[in-house]
Amino acid sequence: MYDAIYKYSLETILDHISTCNKRFSEIHTPTDFTSTDYGKTLLDAIVTRLQAIGENLKNTSRKNNLLQTNYPEMEWNKIIRFRDFISHHYEMLDYEIVYEICEDYLPKLEVIIKTELGKF
Repeated sequence: MYDAIYKYSLETILDHISTCNKRFSEIHTPTDFTSTDYGKTLLDAIVTRLQAIGENLKNTSRKNNLLQTNYPEMEWNKIIRFRDFISHHYEMLDYEIVYEICEDYLPKLEVIIKTELGKF
């Protein structure tokens, strides 16, 4: 059910999304991640936050399935599996996929998390 731990987890996820959005605001094309050392630093920083988002969602889904139940349109398993991919196969990471996640999926996730937090 809705409890303090669930709320804290959602707030943590929202903080990670906000940080990703700030860092991603300096990226305009996928190759911006690889064309400079600063772009590579932003890529690493964003990926670390995406990993943390996936970890929080993984832990939250173990305790309850509220997000999955309330928002079945979101591909929760892909988010969690991406976290696992980052953790175990970082050297195979595709910066174009990271760009797509930041451009297309993080805004949707942000809306869902804010909606869920609004229930408290």
